[in-house]
Amino acid sequence: MIQIDALPAFSDNYIWLLQDTASRRCAVVDPGDAGPVLKWLEQHPGWQLSDILITHHHHDHVGGIETLKAATGARVCGPATERIPARDLALNDNDQLQVLGLTFHVLAVPGHTLGHIAYYSSQSPTPLLFSGDTLFAAGCGRLFEGTAEQMHQSLQRLAALPAETLVYCTHEYTLSNLRFACAVEPQNPHIAQRFADVTQLRAQNRITLPSTLALEKLTNPFLRTGETSVKEKADERNGVPSTSPSTVFAGLRAWKDTF
Repeated sequence: MIQIDALPAFSDNYIWLLQDTASRRCAVVDPGDAGPVLKWLEQHPGWQLSDILITHHHHDHVGGIETLKAATGARVCGPATERIPARDLALNDNDQLQVLGLTFHVLAVPGHTLGHIAYYSSQSPTPLLFSGDTLFAAGCGRLFEGTAEQMHQSLQRLAALPAETLVYCTHEYTLSNLRFACAVEPQNPHIAQRFADVTQLRAQNRITLPSTLALEKLTNPFLRTGETSVKEKADERNGVPSTSPSTVFAGLRAWKDTF
C-alpha cells in the first residue's frame, strides 16, 4: 500500500512524497527544493529515498535534484527530450517505470513545455496521475513552449483516463482557477459548489488536492471545450466563432493569461 503526502515548497508548490511503509522506501515527484524532502527524511530515520520523478525542466520542479541525489543516491527519472539535472533514466512516451512496486506509464503531454511528461499508474486501489504543470485542479498550465493545439490534445489524452483517477498536480492554484471557471460557466452548479468547498479549505490553509478526473470534467473549463456554453463564452470573449474545440481552448487560455 502506497501512502502519498504533499511536502509544501516555495509559495504554492507541492512535492509529492510516495511512501511504501513495508519496505520503508519512498519516492518524490518534482522536488524543486531539496529542503522539505531532506527534512522529512531526517524526521523519519530508516527511510530510503529510492526514486525522483520529474515531469519537466522548470527550476521549481528540478532545483532540488542534485542535492537529493548526492545525499541519498536516488535514481532520477525524467523526460528524455529535456535537460534534467543528474538524470539516470530518460523517459519517452509510452515507456513503463517501476517505482515502489507500482508500474507507471509515461505519457507525453507537450504544451506547457515541449518535453513535458505525466506519470500514470492504473494499479489498485485507485489509479494515480502525476500531471505536473499540464493539468491543474480546475485549470491547466500556461503555454511556455508548446501550442494551444498541443496542449489541448495533451489534456484530452489525460481526460480519457478512468474517471476515478486521482490527479496530483504540482501547484495550489485551485481557488484562482475556480474563479476563472466561474467566469466561464456562471450557471454551472458543480463549479459553484466546488468554489464554495475550496474557499473553505483554503480559509483553513488546507490542501485542495488530489482531484479526480471525474471532478475535472465537471468543473475544469479546459476539459469542457466541447460544451456549448463554454464555446459560446469563448466566442463572446474573442469576437469570432471558434471552429474547433482546440480553438475554444486557445481562446480560453488567452483569456486566463490576463484574467
